Amino acid sequence: MDYEKLKQVIFDNHKTIRKFKITKRESQFDLTANYVVVGIRRAGKSTLLYKLARDLVASGVDWNQIIYINFEDERLDGFCAADFNDILSVQAEMSDKEGWFFFDEIQIIEDWEKFARRMADAKEHTFITGSNAKMLSSEVEERLGGRYLTQYVTTYNFREYLTAKGIAFGESAILGTKESGAIRREFAEYFSFGGFPESLEHNDKRSYVSSVYQKILLGDIASRNNIRNSQALKLLIKKIAETVKDEVSYSKLHNILKTVGVGISKDAVIDYIGYAKDSYLIFPVRNYFSKFIEKETTPKYYFTDNGLLNLFLLDKETRLLENLVALTLHNRFDEVYFLRSKQFDVDFFVPQTGTAYQVAWSLKNITDTRETDSLIRAAQSVEEAKHLTVITYEEEDDLVIDGRAINVVPLWKWVLEM
Repeated sequence: MDYEKLKQVIFDNHKTIRKFKITKRESQFDLTANYVVVGIRRAGKSTLLYKLARDLVASGVDWNQIIYINFEDERLDGFCAADFNDILSVQAEMSDKEGWFFFDEIQIIEDWEKFARRMADAKEHTFITGSNAKMLSSEVEERLGGRYLTQYVTTYNFREYLTAKGIAFGESAILGTKESGAIRREFAEYFSFGGFPESLEHNDKRSYVSSVYQKILLGDIASRNNIRNSQALKLLIKKIAETVKDEVSYSKLHNILKTVGVGISKDAVIDYIGYAKDSYLIFPVRNYFSKFIEKETTPKYYFTDNGLLNLFLLDKETRLLENLVALTLHNRFDEVYFLRSKQFDVDFFVPQTGTAYQVAWSLKNITDTRETDSLIRAAQSVEEAKHLTVITYEEEDDLVIDGRAINVVPLWKWVLEM
């Protein structure tokens, strides 16, 4: 690799990091450890590393010790595993002190794991990002040999979103008339257009989110996995969006595509869904009661940002409501399920907290008790379900039904608490 080109890339990244506007996130790093930072494209992984680099410089590290390389930079076209060693040579030329290495989207380079392991063995400070869930696979973890911690980065949660907008959200703000009104106004936008950090800089947020989606679809999924039938892929993702809230099997999705004249195999459907999960576009939630094979093949799918789901829907409010609840729980807990049997249907269950959640736009229709009835029956059948919550768009209440307390909470307040 041309040393001068590498240094040019590094120095240009220094300039970018210096001037970049950074909003504080809730993620934290242990500087004694190395990290693999993963998550959906444009969620802010690079920004986290920018902040870390600036914090290091503020603590006394020289800029020449900061080696930041984004492997999507077109100047690095043709870079291969054999060129990694040149990075170490350039760092030694730039400074006689220890280096701090930041490698963005390193998964583009084949056999990157071998270099990452060598860096860790040499006690080099190394931070790696990637937009593919395969970086979390057991195979990669085995290759890295436990040398790296994993940091999963999401798009902004609502607290981070308000922080970026400069909106207070403490207890006094929630109780204040004008302040809570401002929070709810911002929530309406967050609810519809999601939390991609850079979307806050755009008036036409939908167009920005659409551009991110196209990059994920055509770059991270189609191009990376050599999918030739991109039209079938696009339609499959659209149909998955239309099934949010509902269980759906590979066979059902395959049949849906067949009815609209898309001729791809069931195996291709399975592969495409796997690629979409690998790119952090969607994630599954499974039935707590299902057998293993049913858990894996008939889940409910949700999108990793409400703005992405909103691109596909016409009748959207209730689906966006449930998607944001699913997303919040998925980002907060290791295990999230739904509860469905012949006796009840409950949207989410978190074993870690023993909480069953029902999602409803409104409970104002007092003649319709399906939501609360299902919660009560689930609590009677599932011993672990000790806490019952109904999440609505804006209603709040405390109910007691058949001797069981049910907390009714508006979504905007609930996401602030999670």
